[in-house]
Formats: sequence, C-alpha cells, structure tokens
Amino acid sequence: MEHEDHQHHQPTAQSEEHHSCHSESGSKKKRDWILLISSTLIVLSYLSFYLIPETIETYQLINIFAESVFQLVSKMWWGVLLGIFSVGLLGTVPRKLVVSILGKGGTLSGILRATGAGVMLDLCSHGILLVGTKLYERGASLGQMMAFLIASPWNSLSLTLILWSLVGFKWMISILLLSLLIAIISGLIFEKLVKAKILPENPNKPELPENYSFSLGLKNHLRSVHPTPKAFIKVGLSGIRDSKMILRWIFFGIVLAALIRTFMNPEVFAQLFGPTLGGLGVTLLFATILEVCSEGSMPVATDMLLRAKAAGNTFAFLMTGVSTDYTEIMAIKETTGRWKTAFFLPIVTLPQVVLIALVLNQMAV
Repeated sequence: MEHEDHQHHQPTAQSEEHHSCHSESGSKKKRDWILLISSTLIVLSYLSFYLIPETIETYQLINIFAESVFQLVSKMWWGVLLGIFSVGLLGTVPRKLVVSILGKGGTLSGILRATGAGVMLDLCSHGILLVGTKLYERGASLGQMMAFLIASPWNSLSLTLILWSLVGFKWMISILLLSLLIAIISGLIFEKLVKAKILPENPNKPELPENYSFSLGLKNHLRSVHPTPKAFIKVGLSGIRDSKMILRWIFFGIVLAALIRTFMNPEVFAQLFGPTLGGLGVTLLFATILEVCSEGSMPVATDMLLRAKAAGNTFAFLMTGVSTDYTEIMAIKETTGRWKTAFFLPIVTLPQVVLIALVLNQMAV
C-alpha cells in the first residue's frame, strides 16, 4: 500500500517545478536565517523571563518582550506540537484515503467536508496551518484547503465553548455560522478560479478509481500501522521536517507579536474599536499586524463586543487575522509555490468580512 502511494507521488512537470522551488531555496541558503534568528530569540526570551530581574528599569522593555514571548509560546506550544505530529501522521496516510475522506474537489460536498473537518479539529491557528497545508500536499483541492483554513483558526470546539462563555450563546452561534458561511463561499470561489484557470490546480491530486472503497482502504492502512515508540518518533521527526517551511513563519510571527506588545498597548487600541467605520478600519489594521494565536486573540475580540459594543469589530478581528495574516499568506505561498494564489486569500475573503462586520455593527447599535 505504501509502495503504491509513493508511485502516485511521483511529481508531474508542474509538481517538479513546485518541489524544485523548495529545493533550490534550501540549496542557495544553507541556513534558514529567518528560522534560526526567530527560534534563537524565542528560546533566549523564554529563558530570560525567569532570569532577568523585573525591578531593573534598564531591562523593562526586554522584560515585556520576554514575557510576551513566554505568554504566546505557553498558549500555542501544544497546538504547534500537535500540528507537527498531525503533519507527520498525515504523511503516512495514502493519498487515495485522504482524498476519499475529504470528498471530491471542486464540489459543494467536498467544500462542506473540508469546512467541517476544520471546525472539528481542535487546534490553534498555528497548528491548523500545518495540517491544512499538508492536506493540500496529500491531494486536497485548493478550495478545500482554503475552506479548511478559513473555518479552522478559532472555530475549534474548545474555543467555541470559550467564546460562548464570554459573549453568550446568541453572539457565539451568530459569529460561528457567519464564519462558516465565509469558509464555504470562499472555498467555492477558489474552486471556480481554478476551473477558470485563473489559479493553478493542485498538482498533487491523485485520481481515485471508480471502484475505490474507503472502508477497504482504511482497513488496509490500519493493518500496516504498528504503534511502537520507534514509529511515534519517526512520525514526529517526519512532521518536523515537513513543517520546517511553515514553522519559520510561525516563529517569526511570535517575535513580531512580542515586539508589537512591547511597544504598543492593546488597551489603547481597544478604546478606538467602537462600532463605527473608523473603528472597523482600526480593527482591520490591528488584526492584520497583531499576529497571535486564536487563544490569544479571543480576549481582545470579546472586549470589542462587551466594552466597545461593536459585534462587527469582534467578527472582523477574529476573521481578519485569517484573511490578511502574513503567516497564513506565506504558508500558502510556500505550499503552492505561487504568490498569486496566496494573495487571493485576502482578495476573496476580506470583502465578505467587511460586509458582514458592517451589518453586525449596525445591529448592535
């Protein structure tokens, strides 16, 4: 089964170009300086959180930066690790099986399945990013990957319950359903763009035989799985290797978010997040530059609803971090090998987010 799957993985001319894009960047740059510098700063800052005395005024900014890194890493570490392991685990699953689970790309059913998978998989935005890009490499269509990523970042079961406890059931279910609507619409738009040849089709997509049986494929795969400690280590190492291109931007995002927290006070911005056009504009800008995981963005988002009485800004803050997030854009570029595909994420989603946010703000007034 594994041998057969590797045969399907033989790259086409298009996929060879995609693969060589990664290979060449690795050969030209023996050291990934973004990954190296970002990870070094994170490790040093995390350790210095305990070592640098907070009472020394000279180190006040360093203390704030170190504490910000500590808080971000403490919130997202489990999601990133689980995401890495999930990536390694997905790498062992035959492509035919993955495609049969997600359904046929280019269809409403396939988009609905991908959206549902994004909601059910309980990971933070950074962990889900690793899994979503891996699904694309395993054969998911471009529309399915986009629907999965758009639905996922805060729509996990645990965060949905947290949002419910913070803002009440009415606003929780409203924000949830509206975000799912954007995921489904965006996924279908991306499928249309691929069919119109405006965006390229996923070169990794294998064709399923007409008589392919999901249950039989699953049974054959499970028979080949041997859950030994060595196998778990192998899956983890494979996940780290396959996630390297995405981790560089996640680590860079942590450093940038810590810098913003060090030199900008979020509470000052919160006063500007009223239910006005100007407040929505500030929200969109703030959500774009403030790179935090879904758990970190939730308290700020709820403050916009409870204190600023701006439900639309809450929705925009949660969704704009997905639509305009540079980590997500860079991850999509690295996965597809094309800037054009990556920049279509905000082009497709942002107008929908702004329109819904304006309507919600008017309803809340």
